[in-house]
Amino acid sequence: MSKRHPVVSVTGSSGAGTSTVKRAFEHIFKREGITPAVVEGDSYHRYERGPMKEAMATALANGENFSHFGPEANLFEKLEELFKTYGETGSGQKRYYLHSLDEAAEHNARLGTNLDPGQFTPWEAIPNGTDLLFYEGLHGGVKGEGYDVAGLADLLVGVVPVVNLEWIQKIARDNKERGYSAEATVDTILRRMPDYINHICPQFSLTDINFQRVSTVDTSNPFMIREIPTPDESFVIIHFRKGAREKWGIDFAYLLDMIHDSFMSSPTSIVVDGGKMGFAMELILTPIIHRMIEEKKKLS
Repeated sequence: MSKRHPVVSVTGSSGAGTSTVKRAFEHIFKREGITPAVVEGDSYHRYERGPMKEAMATALANGENFSHFGPEANLFEKLEELFKTYGETGSGQKRYYLHSLDEAAEHNARLGTNLDPGQFTPWEAIPNGTDLLFYEGLHGGVKGEGYDVAGLADLLVGVVPVVNLEWIQKIARDNKERGYSAEATVDTILRRMPDYINHICPQFSLTDINFQRVSTVDTSNPFMIREIPTPDESFVIIHFRKGAREKWGIDFAYLLDMIHDSFMSSPTSIVVDGGKMGFAMELILTPIIHRMIEEKKKLS
């Protein structure tokens, strides 16, 4: 951890709502005049798109577990190295995974390369003068034998819906954006389950704050539902890890007063309407980030 070069990490599985918290942080950074070094979790996968498919086919043929959730398909030690190096020096190595033709065109123009979607850009140094590191992806709080990414984050935020809702979101998204059938997506969910249990779920016991979306409509059989419950058809449980309330000066009375219809469900959790998730995030996270930057300035 580092007060001079803070590391903020947002962890959550694909489709869990990490984009919402990412937008909340973008608003905070803009209002506070903060320049972040933004790192995407996909850039620390081990394989490009083609080799990943080959490695997956080989693993399946051998009856082995293999997925984007597990250590075999990721560079956890490299991610740990980035968090450590940035915390010590304010720099480090990053790269980009090119998801689309637009992203490929943007980075090819910037780097003078000729890369295609599904490939990585070359490793490059994080520019000087950034105020903090901001990571968003699958493994911002991962910890295991030989690596501890979670222990190097100054603020670790988890974003996770209840599992039925997560599956509904994934099935709907994969169908709409990638043309996958529900059956194909269910096969992917089943294949990833051991890694999900062993490498995704444990992160949410290490986070400072968790935002968990819970549907208020029937999602009993997520494999038959094609419409994603809307934010207004859900609650968000915001849970603060033991010690986080004191560490960050969380004032529950203030939050209850500011967020209409919110309530406490436990001494460490507040519940808000799903439509107020972004607002609640900014309300909670803005003073934390402000405090980080003020402490950073004192050391400059």
